[in-house]
Amino acid sequence: MSERSEAGERRLTHVDESGSARMVDVGAKDEGERRARAEALVRMSPGTAGAVAAADGPKGDVVGPARIAGIAAAKRTGDLIPLAHPLPLTFADVEIEVDESEGLVRITSEARVVGRTGVEMEAMAACAVAALTVYDMVKALERGVSIERIELLEKTGGRSGTWTRDGPDV
Repeated sequence: MSERSEAGERRLTHVDESGSARMVDVGAKDEGERRARAEALVRMSPGTAGAVAAADGPKGDVVGPARIAGIAAAKRTGDLIPLAHPLPLTFADVEIEVDESEGLVRITSEARVVGRTGVEMEAMAACAVAALTVYDMVKALERGVSIERIELLEKTGGRSGTWTRDGPDV
């Protein structure tokens, strides 16, 4: 995250004047509704994806544990990411779709809060941990599974308003 200095230059918000990492003080910010959605893609062979879709992996159902792991990660993001604020989420969810023919597991998360800072990290942490859980659940079938990307899709609320991946990055 960056903000503009008094001179109008962009600067990182998690770095102080001496260059040291710091937690951002959000005490003066207004509380408001904030929402973020993120996505992760997990690539594997069609056969492994078929096992995921059929809940027939070596460890059983993959989708259920991955969903729960992602939701738990969203709730614990402040513990996982050192400078993230612990947030009282009002909602967290993870959806998982399996495309057997493409060998692709698409993980989508959403996080919401009424607070002074956004929930982008919570949505992305949910996707990251859900994707790692998918890998853990299928590694006995295929070690070459890859987590291709984890990215923010959109965020709403706060001083910067709404941002979407397809929109301009201001």
